[in-house]
Amino acid sequence: MPSISLVVPHTLGQEEATSRLKNGFGNIRQTYQEHVSDLEETWDDNVLTYSFKTFGLSIKGTVTVEPSEVKLHSNLPLPAVMFKGTIEQQVRDHMTKLLA
Repeated sequence: MPSISLVVPHTLGQEEATSRLKNGFGNIRQTYQEHVSDLEETWDDNVLTYSFKTFGLSIKGTVTVEPSEVKLHSNLPLPAVMFKGTIEQQVRDHMTKLLA
């Protein structure tokens, strides 16, 4: 299955970056509620495991918060491959704003 892997640098430290991402993930529920369903998140220290459905497609992945960067890895369903570049850019932009 195709995937997306991103690394977003930050200067917040691991604890603050994790806190911001936890709060930001909650905002996703509100902002995209008409497009996202079955959103699940599980935090294990500094690692988020998530899954959700959008437009009938199931997405799963992980976000690992490190002291100076955040690493995201997510599956990408085959029908979404043609939008990979757009998806990567939107995710990167959103994470960069959360970590600014």
